[in-house]
Amino acid sequence: MENICGYLMKYTNLVTGWQYRFFVLNNDAGLLEYFVNEQSRHLKPRGTLQLAGAVISPSDEDSHTFTVNAASGEQYKLRATDAKERQHWVSRLQICTQHHTEAIGKNNPPLKSRSFSLASQGSANSPGVQRRPSQNAISFFNVGHHRLSTGKRVPILQPDHLVDVREMMSQAEGQQRDLIRSIECLPVSGHLTSLDQDLLMLKATSMATMNCLNDCFHILQLQHASQQKGSLSAGTTISWLEPKISLSNHFKNGAAQNFSAEINKPASVREEQSISEPGQLTREFEEINPDEELEDICDDKEDDLGAVEEQRSVILHLLSQLKLGMDLTRVVLPTFILEKRSLLEMYADFMSHPDLFIAITNGTTPEDRMIRFVEYYLTSFHEGRKGAIAKKPYNPIIGETFHCSWRMPKSEVATDAGSNLSAHSPSEQVTLSKDLEGQTELDYYTVKFVAEQVSHHPPVSGFYAECVERKMCVNAHVWTKSKFLGMSIGVTMVGEGLLSLLEHGEEYTFSLPCAYARSILTVPWVELGGKVNINCAKTGYSASINFHTKPFYGGKLHRVTGEVKQNATNTVVCRVQGEWNSVLEFTYNNGETKYVDLTKLSVTRKRVRPLEKQGPFESRRLWQHVTESLRDGDIDKATEHKRALEERQRNEERLRAETETPWCTKYFLKEGDGWVYHKPLWKTVSAVQTQQMDNN
Repeated sequence: MENICGYLMKYTNLVTGWQYRFFVLNNDAGLLEYFVNEQSRHLKPRGTLQLAGAVISPSDEDSHTFTVNAASGEQYKLRATDAKERQHWVSRLQICTQHHTEAIGKNNPPLKSRSFSLASQGSANSPGVQRRPSQNAISFFNVGHHRLSTGKRVPILQPDHLVDVREMMSQAEGQQRDLIRSIECLPVSGHLTSLDQDLLMLKATSMATMNCLNDCFHILQLQHASQQKGSLSAGTTISWLEPKISLSNHFKNGAAQNFSAEINKPASVREEQSISEPGQLTREFEEINPDEELEDICDDKEDDLGAVEEQRSVILHLLSQLKLGMDLTRVVLPTFILEKRSLLEMYADFMSHPDLFIAITNGTTPEDRMIRFVEYYLTSFHEGRKGAIAKKPYNPIIGETFHCSWRMPKSEVATDAGSNLSAHSPSEQVTLSKDLEGQTELDYYTVKFVAEQVSHHPPVSGFYAECVERKMCVNAHVWTKSKFLGMSIGVTMVGEGLLSLLEHGEEYTFSLPCAYARSILTVPWVELGGKVNINCAKTGYSASINFHTKPFYGGKLHRVTGEVKQNATNTVVCRVQGEWNSVLEFTYNNGETKYVDLTKLSVTRKRVRPLEKQGPFESRRLWQHVTESLRDGDIDKATEHKRALEERQRNEERLRAETETPWCTKYFLKEGDGWVYHKPLWKTVSAVQTQQMDNN
């Protein structure tokens, strides 16, 4: 391909800002060079980027800007004169980058036949370069090798031998990480650089070797399991798998755990990796008593930018492994981008305005109730986000649960004149809720919430909330599908929710918008997008809500518009516009206007059981060591605990597959394509009403 050249604007810093520079794409050398102007092209370039392993992405800011992120961590932020010119540069840069990235592997012989001198200024293809034969990568980085004893040949690997192999592989993985770290710490210029083709090749092959060894080890585990299958009695312990899992408990799908000791690991990691004490793990329904829950004092804001800036090279390395449109469901993301809460708890935080939730059923007309639901729906997303930074909640492991509740003073729930706040009899209240036995005159409403991770692949969560006193509940299931979009990550929330107002016999179906993490290389931020619909078949009212993503040029962030209409007459009864994280404006068909400032809405703190009373599969107890390490800023320790949980989940999944043992959920049942809470309020109310009719 021919070289291309031309003027582009380059962002320098906050003081200097944007400056015109003359850029040259050298396809043969795989270099992007720039000069002060075209006349100085014959001089030494002012700057040069190696394109092998680079990531070139259009920016979300506008239609002219794009970034070039080199494998060394250096970044050029560039701006073309228009969208067409940007596309031309981006396309040519991506083609050149792909060609030279693939050439690193194709044009180099295997490692064992090469001399790895690290004293060179560049690669073997660089002119005028002389290498010192006395210095090589192995001696420079002091990489140790462990030789397996070949004195005895064992026909079949026994459990202890596999444990030894796992330990040796862990040592090798640690040395491989040290090697990569040492290479990446080298300067980008001088006698010994991190861009040396020998070192790039060494990084790639060492990673591939460790992946191959892990695959082989998994095959050995499966082979040993197949040999043992059918001959295991109840209570037999598989000691060759790490973590050590007691089969008599494991096949019950696990719950409470007293974790067995492993000498070489911290107690918290042993807890995350081990399961013991037969008979304690059950998947039976557990009734949570709201009186045991205390007002939550945890307040983890996510405004820290330090980790994102410090880990830029990690993000660049991750991006270099991804392709546009790639499904990120099975991609392990770095720990430092995590929020300090599980996805299941994030769903609970959407309920942080229980007064608006309860007030839905207080509407005197179907129109009023639909508008109230839309108001509650639009106010739920702001509090569901912790800070302005786009961080990711923990991926729940299968079987993980989260419980909480809210107590809302009755005096603080909006009502309408003439609305009957006690449409159900005191006897029904006592029958429906054990919390109300003997105290039917409570001055607060209770909203209970439960969520469960019902599937791992695909990742599906079910959540359910109810207010027994107001005879209303909501049931939803969500499948999170994430995709890589260049400089953004998109998450589609596949699923459906159902709000039931039993007092009125109404059901409202609704969906959720897509979420996007934008500008993931600079300051990541969250954006919602897509169209959602809310429908009530009984009343004929519906709502259409559009979450608008920011256009390439101009426009506002976080904009939302919507309308509520009566389907039979196609009459719009309410329009809404504004920002989902700021101010919303509701305009009614009678000419009245209502403003809701989300930043000033009161937030009701949820009530959660203390950690010591939570089961081991409840979110906060399950992730407590990861959360504590993130609070302390210890990313390495948090990663260790996170890896232990993920490894345990993978091992359990393998065992279930090998023994053809299906997973049994605890609180939710599969119905068609969805998941429904096993004891929804509509079933309870129906049973109570039937019983009262029989008694009469």
